[in-house]
Amino acid sequence: MRGEPSCPRCGGRVRAPGLFTDTWQCDVHGTVHPLQPVVPPSVQALGVAVARAEVPVWMPWPLPVGWLFTGIAHAGDDVSGARATALACSGPGPLGGPGELILVAEELGVGLGARFAGLSGSDPGDSIDVDRPPHAKVHASGRPTALWHVSDVPDDRAVFVGEARGLWLWAILWPESSGLLLYDELVLTDLRDAGAELDLIPCGALSPRLIG
Repeated sequence: MRGEPSCPRCGGRVRAPGLFTDTWQCDVHGTVHPLQPVVPPSVQALGVAVARAEVPVWMPWPLPVGWLFTGIAHAGDDVSGARATALACSGPGPLGGPGELILVAEELGVGLGARFAGLSGSDPGDSIDVDRPPHAKVHASGRPTALWHVSDVPDDRAVFVGEARGLWLWAILWPESSGLLLYDELVLTDLRDAGAELDLIPCGALSPRLIG
């Protein structure tokens, strides 16, 4: 498990603000919002991450039957707050076997969603065609939200992306067959709007997808 902030795009080391710059720096990607170390999932850890978030913390709620919250990561620092969040859930896949889902909310250019998707850039770019009808829909904070299937990603996952609250919303699922979950129009809740419900969220073991 990482003990230091890293680049949200490549996972490499970053330099903290210092004498010559007031931003975090990656040798490859320049100025970045640092990805903070991931901690084991718990209601307390989730509450801390939610309090820091300047972007939504999306979670399917209610969770699909048998699914658990399995970790959260965020990119940002104590000054800027979290500019990207990635929440992981795990449970039985729609075609059998284990399934995993990471939901990312982020500002333009952060690159955390693209990293989990397996893309080299920071945003979807030409990997989606928004001129075509969307491939799936979710209800994000009560609003129907269109998602497009992302091409050019590794074969072991299904990736969808759209826009919610003016920010990128990524859904990355393993294995690829778990993408069928998105065709059931999942209901997503921004946990910043949740209250006592946070205490009811069932927690599992930390997803290795968050730290890989």
